[in-house]
Amino acid sequence: MVANLAAAARGQAGQHSWLDTALEQELEKIRAADLYRVRRVICGGHGVTVHVDGRECLNFCSNDYLGLAADPRPAAAAQRVAAAGGVGSGAAALISGYDHEHRALEEALAEFLGRPRVLLFTSGWAANLGVIRALLDRGDTLFADELNHASLIDGGRLSRAAYQRIPHCDVAAFAAALQATAGSTGRRLLVTDGVFSMDGDIADLPALQAATQQHDAALMVDDAHGFCVLGAHGRGSLELLDVAPDVHVATLGKALGAAGAFVSGSETLIEYLIQRARSWVFSTAPPPAIAAAAREALRIVVAEPERRQRLRDNIQRFRAAVTAQGIALGQPEAAGLRGAPTPIQPLVLGASARAMGVSKALFQQGFWVAAIRPPTVPADTARLRITLSAAHEPAQIDALAEALGRALAQYHRS
Repeated sequence: MVANLAAAARGQAGQHSWLDTALEQELEKIRAADLYRVRRVICGGHGVTVHVDGRECLNFCSNDYLGLAADPRPAAAAQRVAAAGGVGSGAAALISGYDHEHRALEEALAEFLGRPRVLLFTSGWAANLGVIRALLDRGDTLFADELNHASLIDGGRLSRAAYQRIPHCDVAAFAAALQATAGSTGRRLLVTDGVFSMDGDIADLPALQAATQQHDAALMVDDAHGFCVLGAHGRGSLELLDVAPDVHVATLGKALGAAGAFVSGSETLIEYLIQRARSWVFSTAPPPAIAAAAREALRIVVAEPERRQRLRDNIQRFRAAVTAQGIALGQPEAAGLRGAPTPIQPLVLGASARAMGVSKALFQQGFWVAAIRPPTVPADTARLRITLSAAHEPAQIDALAEALGRALAQYHRS
């Protein structure tokens, strides 16, 4: 029986269905446009120094902003929980998957943020889709920044609400759109990133909050890239800008170095999401060991504020080093509201081929900086998305700046 199935599979492998033929044509178009994507394989820890595709290099494209992904303490917490209770949660949270580690993490996050309740999700994507789809339906309106993360865009589309795409960080346009729909009987939700993932700039959350309050709408902020990075205590762009949105989403897989995401808000919001957020209701609960790792990482964030200071120092050092070489980064100093530049430092190169060429030249010098191309970013804005971590050493940052100058020169010669 097994042999017959294997033989049948080998026979089918040599055949091409209409679907494969159509997809191969699409793949050729992607390759021709310099937009083809290839995974690279890391062996070992996901820290500053990584072994990728068989070679050692310095990682300057991770979201591990505080250097916690390879820290042994969260790993030890995960190991303890896994050794005691196994790996998986076994079911959705409403069935039998809700572990005491999940509850402990939710409570710790709520206390850290000063928010009434927190609800864990398997990913930031699941959180954003689940929240928007639960809150909006036909007859409602969503106001969304044009550079919002893809999960917010897809959540809006799936919600069936009227989708209004607002120019990037244009507070006046948001206010005008809210004013124009003031007579609407449906729910109105304004959704924005806190820190935008490809440009590294920060939304003017105080102005957006004032606009939603004035026009009786709700505000949702995805602070995936600000959480544990910005603010005096690491509470993110909400703390930095002193705002309290109706819905707050952040992830555990970036600055905390673990995995998953959460929504924070009122008791009523969280209870409603438990009933209606489909991506939460129908997903297996995250592994308890990962929740334990995230809680230990959060403890480290609170206990070691010097990590955020090292990160800020590293950002400033990098900006000064590349500026000294005449290299203009995409994020101006003023992009960080209240003097807070973020770890995301884009170098916009325009053409996808150019971004790929410079990225390859850097990799050959031992620096991993990913090239980001459309559709992740708008057409003709392909870039290097350079990210800094508290774990980077000053000498490594200086070396990257020098290598970047060489790579840009090398690409122009080729």
